[in-house]
Amino acid sequence: MENMINALKEKIEKSQSFFKSEIESLSVGKATPSLVEDLLVDYFGTPTPINQVATINIPDARNILIQPWDKKQLKEIEKAINLSQLGFNPVNNGETIRITVPQPTEERRKEIVKHLHELLEEAKVTIRGAREDAMKEVKNLEKNGEIGEDERFTRQDEIQKIVNSGNEKLEENSERKEKEIMTI
Repeated sequence: MENMINALKEKIEKSQSFFKSEIESLSVGKATPSLVEDLLVDYFGTPTPINQVATINIPDARNILIQPWDKKQLKEIEKAINLSQLGFNPVNNGETIRITVPQPTEERRKEIVKHLHELLEEAKVTIRGAREDAMKEVKNLEKNGEIGEDERFTRQDEIQKIVNSGNEKLEENSERKEKEIMTI
């Protein structure tokens, strides 16, 4: 029984962690390494994330500075940034690549918030799936005579409380990010 509860908690934590990492990469006019670190660069024929071939610095709130460990990778990094649909214009000075993160327009902010809500719903669907699995397991335990009806209701209440707590954390993260996005 405890294994089922621990598995449920683990699935919820993974969903929350994934959601949090996804919303961190949403561009809101502030420079963060997460905006570019996962872009894939052709590193000697192998697609490799930028953060594995270069140092990514944030010298101020609006700029990202990328310094490759091998200067030959400057063109590949610049190409990866241009091919991404982030809307950045990288500046290659022969040593580093500088990206100035533009302030999103009101329309773009609304699009970002819409995408945020889609990500939130995906995370909630994952948690609902985990809840359904746990509920089925509890019903099977009752059907097999391992627990009684009262125990089933107790376990189902416990599962629902865990799920509600997980969803509340998702909502809090979403609200915080939405506020950040809509703040000029």
